[in-house]
Amino acid sequence: MTLEPFGARLRRAMDERGPLCVGIDPHRSLLAEWGLNDDVAGLERFSRTVVEAVAGRVAVLKPQSAFFERFGSRGVAVLEKSVQEARAAGALVVMDAKRGDIGSTMAAYAESFLHKDAPLFSDALTVSPYLGYGSLAPAVALARENGAGLFVLALTSNPEGGEVQHAVRADGRDVGATMLAHLAAENAGEEPLGSFGAVVGATLGDLSSYDLGIGGPLLAPGVGAQGATPADLPGVFGSVLRNVVPNVSRGVLRHGPDVSALRDASDRFADEIRVTLETS
Repeated sequence: MTLEPFGARLRRAMDERGPLCVGIDPHRSLLAEWGLNDDVAGLERFSRTVVEAVAGRVAVLKPQSAFFERFGSRGVAVLEKSVQEARAAGALVVMDAKRGDIGSTMAAYAESFLHKDAPLFSDALTVSPYLGYGSLAPAVALARENGAGLFVLALTSNPEGGEVQHAVRADGRDVGATMLAHLAAENAGEEPLGSFGAVVGATLGDLSSYDLGIGGPLLAPGVGAQGATPADLPGVFGSVLRNVVPNVSRGVLRHGPDVSALRDASDRFADEIRVTLETS
């Protein structure tokens, strides 16, 4: 059975649980900070602890696929279990895999994460449009078919991103703005929220020159360790603040492996975001 569209499910989760997204980023240094070995057993302990701590209370969990893939098939098996357990606890899962290719290869990537029967089926997938937005067509189609969503890299916070995203096209519009326009077209007429979102860094400052009103969600990495705070969000996102999904990873994860400490950190960020929304 096809799920209700991702955008509708995300809107409900954000309204009920708040919009916080917590990353699951088991990179080598964090495993060490938790006193875990850099092996599959450490990976599994890390991931299961994060899911246990926050999957029942946040809207979104976002595992970074690369940190699981580096352990090969056994790491991917841990990722499969983490996705399934997080979704069973009520969190939506955004798979941070940043896939991007063309034709049948893009279709295969889409089938890996967006087909309802796939072991790694996730509620949404991050994708890169820099082989041309049209290259994402197989992922867009499969997401629609299965009630899933996409988050398209549009205005990222890494310094290198600007050389592509701020490049100006012949029509005078830069590439980042072009991606936002494509997403607005995908979401046209969708209520209460479209399923096709953009990744827009929370550290970018004033973005009033861009039309962020794409009718879909805006995944906003950079809150916490990268320097942005919940109080910064209104200045970046303005009138579309209610559609922002702030992503915190290290700001929460550094408090592990204690489950209570992870929950407390997640709750603090969630409370700060709630206050920001209420006062903006």
